[in-house]
Amino acid sequence: MTKKDVLRKTDDEARRLAQNLMRRASYGSLAVLEPETGVPLASRVSIATDYSGAPVILISQLSAHFGALEQDTRCSLMLGEPGRGDPLAHPRVTLVCNAVIAPRKDIRARFLSYQPKAALYADFGDFAFWRLMPERASLNGGFGKAYALAADDVLTPVPEGWAALEPEAVAHMNSDHPDAVQLYAECAGASPAPWRIAGLDPDGIDLHAGSITERLWFDRRLTKPEELHPKLIAIAKQARKDKG
Repeated sequence: MTKKDVLRKTDDEARRLAQNLMRRASYGSLAVLEPETGVPLASRVSIATDYSGAPVILISQLSAHFGALEQDTRCSLMLGEPGRGDPLAHPRVTLVCNAVIAPRKDIRARFLSYQPKAALYADFGDFAFWRLMPERASLNGGFGKAYALAADDVLTPVPEGWAALEPEAVAHMNSDHPDAVQLYAECAGASPAPWRIAGLDPDGIDLHAGSITERLWFDRRLTKPEELHPKLIAIAKQARKDKG
């Protein structure tokens, strides 16, 4: 008997769903291989994403998963909120990753923008940032909606110079243009709240209000850092026009 292929053909809707799960997640289930036994070991970790969408974690050398990653950098990360009702009816994505130590100077500020409470321990000597680089992904969009995705399906190409521009742009918008930030949240369908921008990437805006996360996608991917400022102005301008 021929085995039925349960996977659907990857399309833009599946890519966007997987990317949404990645960009909006604040935590996930990390699975590593226990060095002594080779047995899978799962832990809950707080996450942020880098500009490309790759998850970043901050973990202590005292944790079992830190030692496991030192011995074998292969790991997987499952993301997705269960929601109400049957948890299997809600979307989730499992990323098959290779973990690499992320230089503190490159990722610390962005991670804390997404996980501000981590400032309490981020600079402890036994903590380090790890970037989980997806090699492929398994997306389950609900019953009968399974997809196999490649790394290119879930990651965003980042133009040169983006990292030099983004932190200042985030700080400027949050401090000088909070009204525009609220408009971005409205465009994302968010409820009224004290929204702030956590991060900007070539595909969109990550917005946080306490523990709530929303995502506003641009209508097209930006290919140059210089395109960011005009895009932010244009979105706010159109939002004000739509409000009358």
